[in-house]
Amino acid sequence: MLDLLYPRNCIQCGASSPEPMKYICWDCLSDTPKVEPPFCARCGDPVAGDIQHDYTCFACARETPAFDRARSAVRYEGAVGSALRALKYENALWVVEDLAELIFACVQAEYPGQPFDLITAVPLHPSRRRARGFNQSALLGGALARRLRIPFRERLLRRIHPTVSQTGLTAPQRTANVCGAFRIGWFARPAGRKVLLVDDVMTTGATVNACAKVLRKGGAVSVHVVTAARG
Repeated sequence: MLDLLYPRNCIQCGASSPEPMKYICWDCLSDTPKVEPPFCARCGDPVAGDIQHDYTCFACARETPAFDRARSAVRYEGAVGSALRALKYENALWVVEDLAELIFACVQAEYPGQPFDLITAVPLHPSRRRARGFNQSALLGGALARRLRIPFRERLLRRIHPTVSQTGLTAPQRTANVCGAFRIGWFARPAGRKVLLVDDVMTTGATVNACAKVLRKGGAVSVHVVTAARG
């Protein structure tokens, strides 16, 4: 009845009543490249070629990230890329549950049995959050927390500097852009906790690494990262 009153269409191809998700059809989902081995054992960055052993990328070998591991469900392409852009720039809040399902599947596959104490998300600066009306990473983190039945702490981190968009910046510029941008939230208590950090897209990992450094300084025992897409 709801589909009759409020028709659903695939966000990529426009197919009506898409399955298995609400707004991404099977054809478009299957055409979206998955993040599969071989990839860096630490940051999850895919590498071309046939590698039969644990692989560490040059960036992680040069400077070990503050997070324990980072994993992403799919590449930032196809239907998922369209859904993420629609969420971020067009207020398409209805795609959150579909994206959360992908992240949930990624956590089950990449972190089986990992005893996380809580979930948090990469924060927006208050000025940007007011302008957008929501934090897309927090929406995804909250939806994931409900599926995993783990507490979600949106205010575990706060962004204290209004950084520019990371889009179009080089890796060194991205690192410099978020340097010192995050702090532990007021009255937050990450000490002794195993934290799962959620973001929408990971490219070089500069943002999640900056967050992980702050969480580590706050006493977090471990910090693992999961994102919907890898840029």
